[in-house]
Amino acid sequence: MPQHAPAARICRDCDGFPTVAITTGTRNGDGTRATLRVTCPACKGTGRSLPAAGLVRVGR
Repeated sequence: MPQHAPAARICRDCDGFPTVAITTGTRNGDGTRATLRVTCPACKGTGRSLPAAGLVRVGR
């Protein structure tokens, strides 16, 4: 039987595309478009969601 790879935890806010280039609509002196690089604030540019917090038993 084929082995299935475990599902990667992809960030639900950016769907695995953590860094994007957004054009500003203006052009540079050489004719290229001026762009801004923006990273996902939820995953901080990793593309993966943070691991779920585990339960911790405190005390007795």
